[in-house]
Amino acid sequence: MDYKHSGVDIDAGNETVQRIKRLARGTFTPGVLSEIGSFGGLFRIEPGRYREPVLVSSADGVGTKLKVAFLAGRHDTIGADLVNHCVNDILVQGAEPLFFLDYLATGRLSPDVATEVVSGIARACGENGCALLGGETAEMPGFYADGEYDLAGFIVGVVERDGIIDGRTLRPGDVLIGLPSAGLHTNGYSLARRIAFDAAGLRVDSVVPEIGCPIGEALLWPHRSYRRVVAPLLGGGRLKGMAHITGGGITDNLPRILPDGVAAVIDRRTWTVPPLFAWLQREGGVGVDEMYRAFNMGVGMILACAPADLDGVRRSLAAAGEPGAWPIGEVVAGDGRVQYRD
Repeated sequence: MDYKHSGVDIDAGNETVQRIKRLARGTFTPGVLSEIGSFGGLFRIEPGRYREPVLVSSADGVGTKLKVAFLAGRHDTIGADLVNHCVNDILVQGAEPLFFLDYLATGRLSPDVATEVVSGIARACGENGCALLGGETAEMPGFYADGEYDLAGFIVGVVERDGIIDGRTLRPGDVLIGLPSAGLHTNGYSLARRIAFDAAGLRVDSVVPEIGCPIGEALLWPHRSYRRVVAPLLGGGRLKGMAHITGGGITDNLPRILPDGVAAVIDRRTWTVPPLFAWLQREGGVGVDEMYRAFNMGVGMILACAPADLDGVRRSLAAAGEPGAWPIGEVVAGDGRVQYRD
């Protein structure tokens, strides 16, 4: 017996690492001090660049969106989903990303598939100014079905201590601004898949007229990164809080930044829910409250600011390429929950 006949191909693993090295080098920033393949990744924070730096870290996955990628046989966007999700998670606290690590686990390692996945990771790291510092590729025969894999990411960023954004200064009267999503991002896929492929009986290549493309393509629309449009607003004191609308939707994510004694009112009349969500609601017979907990409903990020700063924030967003930002509600006195106005 040998390792390869037990299901683990060391040669395929080595080939994959060599391919990943080439992709990762393209993301390296001046702070990177190690190569891919080291036991640990080394990163140097430039002396004197920060007065009182605070590291911000996060870890996440892309959930069962992976199942859609398996069905479609497309693996070049799922890595970007992972990076952008993690970037947004630390962005809401005012942090800029420094480096990223990934974990890819599969039953039988395919260097081609792994390269596709990591190419998306590297592309998104480059777009976000974040180094792909390292990671792990694990071959686990008997643990995952053939052709399937799991993916997780780990990010570290930095923010000045006096630049941390955490919502603690939010007061009644503050304005909530919505930034549009690009589809489901990385949440709600267990329900979306059940509606699309079980209830509606569609294949990944089935075109949904009101969406204007195959359902598989719509479900694989990449998770947006909001770093480019929000970065100009960091450090100036205009943003009092930010919420990344992920699992739990607006209903469960916005309260995470609300201090004691306040609540949020969201006016659902201020935007038109994108066709993908309207189709899922109709085909699945899903209740309105459930839709706003399972999906982002077209709002991928919420920013909070004082009323006097609203126009300036919107001008900054428009100048950075986000003209679609709009006021969707306000902070009010209350018990920390989200109230909806229809």
